[in-house]
Amino acid sequence: MKLASLLMHLLGLFLLPFLLPGVINRVKAWWGGRRGAPFLQPLWDTRRLLGKQPVYSTVTTVVFRLAPLVVLATTLVAALLAPMLPGGGLLPFPNDFVAFAYVLGLGRMFLTLAALDTGSPFEGMGAAREATFSVFAEPALFLVLGTLALGSGHGTFAELMRPHGWQAFLVTPLCVLALFLLLQIECARLPVDDPTTHLELTMIHEVMILDHSGPDLAMMQYAAALKLTLYAGVLAGLLNPIPLETQPVLAALVSLVLMLATAVAVGLLESLLARLRMRLIPQFGIAIAVIGFVALVLATTQPELG
Repeated sequence: MKLASLLMHLLGLFLLPFLLPGVINRVKAWWGGRRGAPFLQPLWDTRRLLGKQPVYSTVTTVVFRLAPLVVLATTLVAALLAPMLPGGGLLPFPNDFVAFAYVLGLGRMFLTLAALDTGSPFEGMGAAREATFSVFAEPALFLVLGTLALGSGHGTFAELMRPHGWQAFLVTPLCVLALFLLLQIECARLPVDDPTTHLELTMIHEVMILDHSGPDLAMMQYAAALKLTLYAGVLAGLLNPIPLETQPVLAALVSLVLMLATAVAVGLLESLLARLRMRLIPQFGIAIAVIGFVALVLATTQPELG
């Protein structure tokens, strides 16, 4: 079973970061009355970028060249910690969910430093926005993961994904809602950011990687898609009712379906909502933190039923 879980996890790391963005783009195309690109179009785009020669500005330093590697490496480490598919992460240890959040924060720091290293006012503007919005997103993430750990009574990522008793009916829905809204901030999706816009004054993530090209850009895009996959996997783990111990294959299939459903939900949300004004995004982040705080209060005050 461990070998099968390992193989499923590694396969998910390779395939799902290309498939889920493709599903989102296809849903948005269908909603707009278009046929849309193939589901694996992000894979072909990555292959094309890997065959190109990167171009570096003369004003950039080693930080700019190192940042794509660090961003990709930190996201991969987070992927090894997170239970993307049933069975938990590949590197479980006590309180690994704390390391998960900090590792993603390290990648965000290098992404911001690379944008500042270019000396571009546009990229500096995007870096400032990314840093500002992360101030609201990271506490909300800790609130949600801490609430799940407190409610489950366990300290590893895989174990805290198994709510029991009243938690499954009261606290977990709030955590699922908070994580889904966090996905919009962390993965630069609507209504927080528009990944398809070309207006620098309204861009956040895309404006930060304007100077990256070739394999560097491929690494940045893959890391962003992998982060989307991580959040979808955590949501699927919370919603998956199938026990891994007795039905591993069915549990994996259900998680895969739930991750695809998350991508469809993101695509529908982006088709129906417009981008928020910049001044409203901090309020969006505060609302997520409030949801996480309410879940934490419920987890600490409600007695266990049954």
